[in-house]
Amino acid sequence: MARRPLPRILSKDSAQIARMQLARSRELARTAADSATDVLHPLITVTRGLRLLAAAGRRRWADTPKDRRGPLLFLAASVVLVVALVPYGPLLAVITLMAAAGWQGRDRARSAPEGPDESQTERLQALYEALVPYFSGPDDPAPLYAHGGEWEKAFAAHEFDDSGRFAHLEIRYPAYFPDGEPSARARIEQLLTVKAGRSREYHFDWDEEGNRLAVTVLAPLPADVPAQRFVTAPGETVLGYTDPSEVQRTLPLSYGEEKIDVPPVVWRTGIRSTEPHLLAMGHPGGGTSTLLRSIALQALQYGDVLIVDGGGTGEYACLTGRDGVLAVECSLAGALASLEWAAQETERRLIAINLARQAGDPPPADTRRPLWVLLDRPGVFAHLAAADGRKDPQALLQVPLRHGRAANVTVVVAEQFDNAETLSDAVRQHTRARVVLGAAAPQQVEAVLGAPPHTTPPAQVPPGRGYARLGSGPVHRLQVPRTPDPYDDATSDADRQAVLDLLPARTAAGGAEPDLTKPVEEKTPVTAEAVPAEG
Repeated sequence: MARRPLPRILSKDSAQIARMQLARSRELARTAADSATDVLHPLITVTRGLRLLAAAGRRRWADTPKDRRGPLLFLAASVVLVVALVPYGPLLAVITLMAAAGWQGRDRARSAPEGPDESQTERLQALYEALVPYFSGPDDPAPLYAHGGEWEKAFAAHEFDDSGRFAHLEIRYPAYFPDGEPSARARIEQLLTVKAGRSREYHFDWDEEGNRLAVTVLAPLPADVPAQRFVTAPGETVLGYTDPSEVQRTLPLSYGEEKIDVPPVVWRTGIRSTEPHLLAMGHPGGGTSTLLRSIALQALQYGDVLIVDGGGTGEYACLTGRDGVLAVECSLAGALASLEWAAQETERRLIAINLARQAGDPPPADTRRPLWVLLDRPGVFAHLAAADGRKDPQALLQVPLRHGRAANVTVVVAEQFDNAETLSDAVRQHTRARVVLGAAAPQQVEAVLGAPPHTTPPAQVPPGRGYARLGSGPVHRLQVPRTPDPYDDATSDADRQAVLDLLPARTAAGGAEPDLTKPVEEKTPVTAEAVPAEG
């Protein structure tokens, strides 16, 4: 008996043909439905009108008192009799009924008014007049901006929100305007911020080639997203979230009882990172400690963390004695010992990796585990070291900063603007990832990030709100997830529990709090063994 050939799997071409046929059939069905709707539209309108007339008759009958329903029925019967006796009466009655039903069943949706209303026109004309001194020139034969001119030529597009203020505006300006000068841009942006409405954030998109400026009102970033576990790969750290138009990636987050997708600002660290270290600047209460706590909770998933707190306020006491936390130092002696160990550990890793590569072997496992060095307010230690005649702890960061990427060592430094001059040259040079938090002036933001932000600052700056720039990339608006100190009395129960759920288990004996005044060698016996014997 001859074997039957097995049915062949649909090839790529046949599958594509099937999809095209399915799409064509859907298009035909949609076209047929639209055609049927157009043909049956009069019938649908008359039917809707008859239903409305019947409903009106039922309401009239229900509203009529019972003692008047008899005369009403007699009047209706008389009208029906007269119509039946009049020549062509029934035909005229049917035509009249259909006309009334068509009128009642018509589409009463009002068309949107074309163009702005009177108040919106006044706002556009006022903004146009305010821009005349900046966008006009005495030698221009056909000025686009002139007193008493027409705003329709200058504004290519405009949108208003429900309150009557600008939501989006596209402005044309003459080619001789110096849009390449930051000072000229700043004047225009400040004027638009004042005229378009204060207490809102605006994004300015300058198109130098097309001589156009797009002004968009930004929605405020939510400041009450709690700390949680992010869906990220090893080597990725979420600094916060930003606007949807700035990044192409979203992360699912829990926002109360809902699940939302937010666009994150992801900082990539490790051997292939181009921005291996980070510097965060801000004013007191701006949220730099919150950012470091958020980074520490994410780093503990895959690596070890060493924390040096120059503030000495116990902001990181919740991390003391946790699995993966090597030390939490608040004293000058402990900071010096911890950072010296970090420098020696970096050298040991470099030597071990180099020997492994020379032998053709993969790097040792202990060198592949990331090591994070978090230093908060090093300027305090700089003053203490100068007064005591000791070495500045930042001098010990040169090795981790210079060679940390090859050794899987990441350094994060947070400092306040008041002590910005105490930062060492190594910290300024090797921290290519930058964050500015709090109510900082535009000049301060530009000095730290190396580029001015394209958005205006908010009227009320919540903690953890600011700007971020990774290397030479664009400047992003940033909102750090709410990660408060769980041991602070001002922390709510929900936020406290959210942070405690992310903390690793304790490793201290008996679960007691380790002494924060002890040097790192006494808390981590591996410190003495971590010094490379090859040196």
